Amino acid sequence: MTASSQVDQGGLEAVAGVDRVASLTGVRAVAALLVLGTHAAYTTGKYTHGFVGLVYSRMEIGVPIFFVLSGYLLFGPWARAAAGGTTAPSVRRYAWHRVRRIMPAYVVTVLAAYLIYHFRNGGPNPGHTWIGLLRNLTLTQIYTDNYMFNGYLHQGLTQMWSLAVEVAFYVALPILAWILMVVLCRRQWRPGLLLTGLGVLALASPAWMVLVHTTDFLPSGSRLWLPGYLAWFVGGMLLTVLQAMGVRVYGFIVISLALVSFLIVCTPIAGEPTTSPTGMTEALVKTGFYAAIATLVVAPLALGNRGWYAQLMGSRPMVWLGEISYEIFLVHLVIMEIAMVEVLRWKVYTGWAPALFIVTLVLTIPVAWLLHRFTRVRS
Repeated sequence: MTASSQVDQGGLEAVAGVDRVASLTGVRAVAALLVLGTHAAYTTGKYTHGFVGLVYSRMEIGVPIFFVLSGYLLFGPWARAAAGGTTAPSVRRYAWHRVRRIMPAYVVTVLAAYLIYHFRNGGPNPGHTWIGLLRNLTLTQIYTDNYMFNGYLHQGLTQMWSLAVEVAFYVALPILAWILMVVLCRRQWRPGLLLTGLGVLALASPAWMVLVHTTDFLPSGSRLWLPGYLAWFVGGMLLTVLQAMGVRVYGFIVISLALVSFLIVCTPIAGEPTTSPTGMTEALVKTGFYAAIATLVVAPLALGNRGWYAQLMGSRPMVWLGEISYEIFLVHLVIMEIAMVEVLRWKVYTGWAPALFIVTLVLTIPVAWLLHRFTRVRS
């Protein structure tokens, strides 16, 4: 299998064998560890600890990194087809690969979570119902009012809101590609026009944030819908076009900018430590900064930089962990609750976040590896 065909598999597919591709797999490990870290901090009650709490909460930047990777990898076949004057990818083949890649491990995780919590006292949780099971299996749990307290939110699956957004992007991408490539660029390689179109598309996210914060005709769960996060996917799509144009960046400069931006967004300027800030201004700031940070993190790897950053992300440990990053994302919350209660014997919102992170990671890796081993796509 060539490097090009490997990349075509998409943002959730682990690949290796080529330095640039391997490093993209490695950065997925960073994203997964950040998500695990922010949940360990939340579970131990550290979100309320001033600036440190905000830093912990902003480690959710792992989700935007996943979204940027998906935008880059999945839009790539359309961009390369336009640049090379070849036929656009098959939508049927694309859809089948997406279903085959994410659903087996996801379905196993959801069924296991509902089975485990059937025998555990997880406290009052309306998501532990048959309708909740159906909603979670179909990734439609976010399409409701009062998402946090309705009948669809499961204690061990709260992170799956982002996977529901990801799947919505999978569905929308062929339509977006058709609008950009056929309607806007008229089936020709016009990178300048394409970049302009992507810039306009990214404006959907701030526009959506304004809409949901200034009106009340949409359900409250609409803050978790695709339009609010589309700019993060567009960041990856922009990188695809820049890569086809031969653009290169200096890893040290780009990563430095990402770190400075992260420190800025760790202030109250981006709102309270929640996924969706209550203030419109804070929501806009957070959306913009997260799009920039995640795009900067992926940019050197996507644009062919082979310096220290690419070598680190392409190292064997990072690539190996990146290959099971999707499964780590799927199972870590269920395992974290067990680690908190059964292993560490701590009450919720107490304890030391790094210890919970380490114990959860140690328990999660073998489970994630087994899940990956028996549900992975086999060529």
